[in-house]
Amino acid sequence: MTPRIRHPYLDHPGPIAFAHRGGAADGLENTVRQFRCAVEAGYRYIETDVHTTRDGKLVAFHDATLDRVTDGAGRIADLPWQEVRQARVAGEEPLPLFEELLETFPGVRWNVDVKAEAALQPFLDLVGRTNSWDRICLGSFSEARVVRAQRLAGPRLATSYGTRGVLGLRLRSWGLPAAVRRSAVAAQVPEIQSGIQVVDRRFLHAAHARGLQVHVWTVNDAESMHRLLDLGVDGIMTDHIDTLRKVMEDRGVWV
Repeated sequence: MTPRIRHPYLDHPGPIAFAHRGGAADGLENTVRQFRCAVEAGYRYIETDVHTTRDGKLVAFHDATLDRVTDGAGRIADLPWQEVRQARVAGEEPLPLFEELLETFPGVRWNVDVKAEAALQPFLDLVGRTNSWDRICLGSFSEARVVRAQRLAGPRLATSYGTRGVLGLRLRSWGLPAAVRRSAVAAQVPEIQSGIQVVDRRFLHAAHARGLQVHVWTVNDAESMHRLLDLGVDGIMTDHIDTLRKVMEDRGVWV
């Protein structure tokens, strides 16, 4: 049974379709052009990441460095925005500021992985300044960072578990004692991690019993999407936005 809605961010009929980095399979991840493709395809939930530049600008970008997907080079944290803005993803598209995304896509809800501690306070300041609390779910692999965010922002901020929280929930699902933070609204997890099954009926039951939704990343084939939706997950994150949309349309749950 899907848990009751604990935060306006999750107020959505049926399972949530997330465009991971806007749809990374198209090669233009975390760019305005790719986010617009997702929005035009009907996506209203988009996953992205944030880093801060040397001069404190909050950039929507996954990697700590520019090298992998852009024609630039260097650590974002070591570079000024004036230099970072010159880089082009796949040699074509500039990196956006997260504030630009909030303004450009007012109907979108953002699932944001805060990649570095230095980005946390600027991120919370921006969300507060723009009063975007209902549009944001903050996540991080660092449980401590998510806990700090929750402490600073309070219940107006939706958060997912970090790695330690997910582990605690998995142990609880096996009937083992473990501490589980109750301020989160979702567990966002891979189906399998390091050969260990994370998402199964016991995990879903443990999460739902605590009022948590379960969102699975990153799922890119139709067979796995169907299997997870049959299992009862509450959301799927994908690089292949056309595939997930078709799966949900075929099941009559695309909204």
